[in-house]
Amino acid sequence: MHLGEALGFSIQALRQNPVRSFLTGLGMVIGTASVILVVTISLTSQQYILEQIEGVGSNMIFASYTIGTQQSSAEVNADFVKTADVQAIRDQLAGRITAATGIESNYDEMFINGKPERLLVIGSDEYYKSVRNLVVVSGRFLDAGDVSLRQKVALLTDKLAIRLYGTPAAAPGNTIKIHGLQFTVIGTFREKVESFGQSELNTETVVIPITVQQYFVPVERIDPVYVQARSPEIVEAVTDQVKAVLSSRHRAGASYKAENLAGILAAAKSIAQVLSLVLVLVSTIALVISGIGIMNIMLVTVTERTREIGVRMAVGASRREILLQFLVEAVMISLGGGIIGILAGVAVPLGIGYVVETIHIPISVWSIVIAFTVSSLVGLIFGLLPASRASKLNPTEALRYE
Repeated sequence: MHLGEALGFSIQALRQNPVRSFLTGLGMVIGTASVILVVTISLTSQQYILEQIEGVGSNMIFASYTIGTQQSSAEVNADFVKTADVQAIRDQLAGRITAATGIESNYDEMFINGKPERLLVIGSDEYYKSVRNLVVVSGRFLDAGDVSLRQKVALLTDKLAIRLYGTPAAAPGNTIKIHGLQFTVIGTFREKVESFGQSELNTETVVIPITVQQYFVPVERIDPVYVQARSPEIVEAVTDQVKAVLSSRHRAGASYKAENLAGILAAAKSIAQVLSLVLVLVSTIALVISGIGIMNIMLVTVTERTREIGVRMAVGASRREILLQFLVEAVMISLGGGIIGILAGVAVPLGIGYVVETIHIPISVWSIVIAFTVSSLVGLIFGLLPASRASKLNPTEALRYE
C-alpha cells in the first residue's frame, strides 16, 4: 500500500467519526495557537520594554557630583559641576559623543487658576531636547541664540500648558512670570517616554535658558550632566571618560559618579528572554497533553476497529501497511489541528493590528515553523504506540473480535 492509499483510508476513517476527530484535534488547535500567541505576546512585551528604555535614551550617560572628603562650604561649591565642565566634555569627547548638556534646577511660585503653586524651573540649553529625547508639542525649543543672548523665553510641559491655557497649541506667545520677571512662552514639550516623575522632569515643569537660570541660583551647580554617546557599543567607555574628565577638572577629594542605562537595558533583555522561555515551555506542555489525548483516542479506535484490521490482514494487508494507516491517521489529526491552530494564532494579532492601527504586534515566523513541526512530531510520536498495537494484532483473533 502506497502512502496515497494510506491517506485515503485515513480520511475515510476520520469522516466516519467527524465529531470525535474534531474534538481529538481541538487540543492540538489550542496548543498550537497558544505557542504562537505566547511567542507573540513575549515579543511584543519585550519590544515594548526595550522601546521604553531606548525612548529615555539607550546611549545616554548621566553624571553628577556626589560627595567628597571633609571640606569647607567654599570647597563644596567649587566641587559642583559647572557649565565649563560640560563644555570640556564636549571638547574632549567630541569624536565619541553627539551632544552634552547640563541642567540647573530650582523652584518658583506661580499662580495657576488664582492659586499659588510651587513649580519646578529647569535651566538648560539647545542640546537638552536631543539628549533627553523630548518631543516638541507646539512652538519651538530653545536655540543657541536664546542661550547666548540670555533671552527671557520659556517652555512648558504640555500638561502645564493645558492647565494654564486649555491646550498646548494656545501656550506659545503668552507671557508668564518667573522669579519676578516676564518670560515669553515659545513652546510646549513632553517626554518621549513617560518617566512618571522619576527623572528631573515632572508633569508641570518650566524650562528656561541656563544662562538666565544662573541669575536665580546662589551657586552654579549642574546636576546632572547628560551626555549622548554616538553608539551603544561605546557607552561604557564614554561613561568612564566622562567621569575622568570631571575628576580631572576638580580637586582630588571631590567625588563624581557617571552612569548609563546599559545595565537596565541588558537586565530587561534577560528578563524578556526568561519570560519567553517559560511561556514557550508552558505551551509545549499543552502540546504534549494534546498528544497524549490523540494517543488515547487512537488506542480506543484500534480497539473499535479490531475486526476491520483482521479483515484487511486476511485479504493480504501487511503489518507494515496497517502500521502506516493508523500512523497517518494520527498525524492527520495532529497536523490538521496544528494548521487550524496556526491560523487562529496568527489571526488574533493581525486582527488587533487591523482594528487598532497604532498597535504593531510582531508575529514570529519561527514560532509558526516550530508550531507546525511540533504538531507533526506530536502526531508521529504519540500515534506510534496505537499504530504499533494495531499492526501486531493476530489476524485470526481479530476476525473473531465482536
